[in-house]
Amino acid sequence: MSQLLRTKDIDQLIAAAEAPEKRLRKTLGPWSLTALGVGAVIGSGIFILTGTAAAGEVLQRHSILHAPLLDLLLHGRNAVSTIGRPGAGPAISLSFLLTALACSFAALCYAEMASMIPIAGSAYTYAYATLGEIFAWIIGWDLILEYAVSNMAVAVGFSAYMNDLLESLFGVHLPAKLCNPMIVGGEFTGNWFNVPALAVLLILTWILVRGVRESAKTNNLMVLIKVAAILIFVIGAARAVRTENWHPFMPNGFPGVLTGAAIVFFTYIGFDSVSTHAEEARNPRRDVPIGIIASLLICTVLYCAVSAILTGMVPSSELETRAPVAAAFRQVGLSWARYIISAGALAGITSVLLVLMLSQPRVLLAMARDRLLPPGFFGAVHPRFRTPWKSTMLTGFVVCLMAGLLPLRFLMELVNIGTLLAFVIVCAAVLIMRVKHPEAERPFKAPFYPVVPILGILSCLLLMFSLTVANWWRLFVWLGIGFVIYFGYGRRHSVMAKVRAAAGR
Repeated sequence: MSQLLRTKDIDQLIAAAEAPEKRLRKTLGPWSLTALGVGAVIGSGIFILTGTAAAGEVLQRHSILHAPLLDLLLHGRNAVSTIGRPGAGPAISLSFLLTALACSFAALCYAEMASMIPIAGSAYTYAYATLGEIFAWIIGWDLILEYAVSNMAVAVGFSAYMNDLLESLFGVHLPAKLCNPMIVGGEFTGNWFNVPALAVLLILTWILVRGVRESAKTNNLMVLIKVAAILIFVIGAARAVRTENWHPFMPNGFPGVLTGAAIVFFTYIGFDSVSTHAEEARNPRRDVPIGIIASLLICTVLYCAVSAILTGMVPSSELETRAPVAAAFRQVGLSWARYIISAGALAGITSVLLVLMLSQPRVLLAMARDRLLPPGFFGAVHPRFRTPWKSTMLTGFVVCLMAGLLPLRFLMELVNIGTLLAFVIVCAAVLIMRVKHPEAERPFKAPFYPVVPILGILSCLLLMFSLTVANWWRLFVWLGIGFVIYFGYGRRHSVMAKVRAAAGR
C-alpha cells in the first residue's frame, strides 16, 4: 500500500520537466491561454444543447442500466421507466449561471494547483503530488479516455456541419458513404469512411506537431471567428426578441432550472485543458490562473446571452432540440443566419478539436516522464519543434481511425464522468496540500478555503451520481484495463519505484 500511495515532491516534478532534452517551448501568454480555454468550451453545444435544456426532453429507460445511479439508489426499480424531463424554459440562462457556479469551484482549485505546480499533466500531476501514484495513474488513464473520446465525437460533429455548410453555400452534398460511420450498434452500415472527419484530424495533427505557437495561432483565429459569429447572432437577433416569450420565466419552477443545469453542464467541459499547458506558458504562476478563470467567465457570458436571445425569439416550448438556433432564425424569417451559424459552429468545433488534441499528448508526456508509460515513445520531444511529436501522431492516428468508423454516442457520457472525476481529484488535492504543505508558495489561492474545494467535491459527486448505471460500468471496465497496464508495467518501472529500490540498497 505504501508503494501505491507514494507521492512526488513538487520540486521533483518541476526538476523533471526542466531537463533540457524534455523541456517544452514556453510561448503562451495570458491571451493565448484564455483562447485555449474558450476554444475548448465553446463548440457545437452552444448551438444545440440550449434547445434541449430549455424545452425539456423525453428519456427512454428500458433497464436498470439506463437509470441514473442516484435515482436507482433512491427509488429502486421504480427508477426504470419512460419519463419526461421538465425544461428550464426562459430561465435557461439561470441554468447556465448555476452550472458556471459549480464549475467555478473546480476552476479556482485548478488555478491554485496550476500556480503551485506549473508543468504539464494537469489533474494527473496534482494527484501524484498529493494522493499518491495509484490515484495519479487512475486520473491519468481517465484523462486519456476523456480527451480521446471527446476528439472522436467532436470530429463526427465536424463532418455533419461541414456537409451542411457545403450544401447551403455551394449546393454540394457529400455521399452518405463518405461522411457517416461504418459501424453502428455493432453492425456494418455499408458506409465506407467518414472522410471530412479524417481530413480535419490529419490537418490538425500536422499543425500540432509543428509547434505550440502555430497551434495557438490557429486556435486564436478559430476562436475569433466563432465569437464573432455568436456576437453577430446576438446583435442581429435582438430585434426579433419578443419579451412576452419570457413569461412565465420559470414554467417548471426551480426543478426545471436544475434539470437544465444538469444538461448544459457538459458544455463547460474543457476549461481544465488550460492547466495541461502550464509548462508552455511564459509566466505560468500568473497566466494560467488568468486563462482558467477568464475563459470560464467569457464562456458564461456568451452562453447566457445566446440562451436569453433564443428564448426571446421563440417560445421555449416550441424550440427544436436538434438545431434550435438555426430553426429559431428560420421561424422569425432571418434566413441569412444559417450561413453565420454554420460557419461559427464549424470554427467552434475545429478549435475544440485542436485544443483537445493539443492537451492529450501533454498528459501522456507527464506520465512517461514518471515512467508509468514507456518514455522512449510517449516522452519523446521533437528536437526542433519542442513538441511531444510521437504521442501527438499516435493520438491523431487513433482518433482518425475511430472517428471514421464509429458513431461513438454510447461513449460520450464517459467524457462527462471522467471530467467530473478529475474535478473531484483536483478539489481534494487543494485540501490535502493546504494541510500537508501550508508553507508552499501559492501565487494564486482559491478563496474561502475550505468552502470552495468542499463545494466543488460535493457538486461534482452529485452530478456523477446523476449519470446512468451503464456509464459507471463502462468507467469501471476502462479503469480495469488501466490497472492491468499499471500493475504489469507502470508500477515496476516508475521513477518512484526506482528511487525506493535505490534507497533500500
